Amino acid sequence: MHNMNMTRRALGAAAIAFSLALTSAALAQQPGRIRGQIEKADGDMFVLKTRDGTMLNVRLDEKARVSALVKATLADIKKDSFIGIAGIPEPDGSIKAYSIHMFLPAQRGVVPDRHGPWDGRPNSTMTNAYVEDVVQSKDGETLMVKYKDGEKKIIVTKDTVIAAAAPGNKDELKAGAQIIIFGWDKQPDGSVLAKTLYIGRAGPPAM
Repeated sequence: MHNMNMTRRALGAAAIAFSLALTSAALAQQPGRIRGQIEKADGDMFVLKTRDGTMLNVRLDEKARVSALVKATLADIKKDSFIGIAGIPEPDGSIKAYSIHMFLPAQRGVVPDRHGPWDGRPNSTMTNAYVEDVVQSKDGETLMVKYKDGEKKIIVTKDTVIAAAAPGNKDELKAGAQIIIFGWDKQPDGSVLAKTLYIGRAGPPAM
C-alpha cells in the first residue's frame, strides 16, 4: 500500500511537471503581452509589478523598440487612419471597442492588418485595420474598418479609451511608468528580455 501511494504521488508529480512543461512550451510559441508598472529601474534593468501583482525582473534589449501612447480623441481618427482596436465581439458580429490606438505612419505596412484573439480582457479581440468610414448615430459613433481578410463594424462608446502611438524614449522607463511589453523572450533565470514595448504617458495602456 505504501509503495502504491508513493507511485501515485510520483505519477501526480510527473503529471504536474508535464503540464508545466506544456505551459512553458505554449508560452514560448504564443507569448502574450506583459502589462504592469515599473517599481524600480536601474539602467537597462527594471522590476515590473505585473497586472496580477507578480514582481518580474526585466532587461531591455539593446535594440528594443520603445513607443509611447498619448491621449487622443475620436476626432483624430480619419478615413484611412491605421488603427488597432481592442474590443469585445457582439452577437451581430460587430465589436464594442474598449481601446483604440492610432498607429504611427511608419507602422503602416510594417504592423500586419489582421483580426484575432487578444489577451487584454476575457474574450477580447484585436483588430489592426484601416478606417473606411466614420458614422455618427444616436447611440454614438461607429467605425467601418477593413483589414487583409475582412472588415468589421466597430462601436465606439463614451468609455472607449483612444490613444495615439508616438515615438518613445528608453529614459521614460523609470519607477511609476505604466507599460505593456509586446515582444519578449524568457531568460533561463526567469527574467524577461523586452524587445518591443509601449509606455502609457496618460496612464496604463488600455489595450
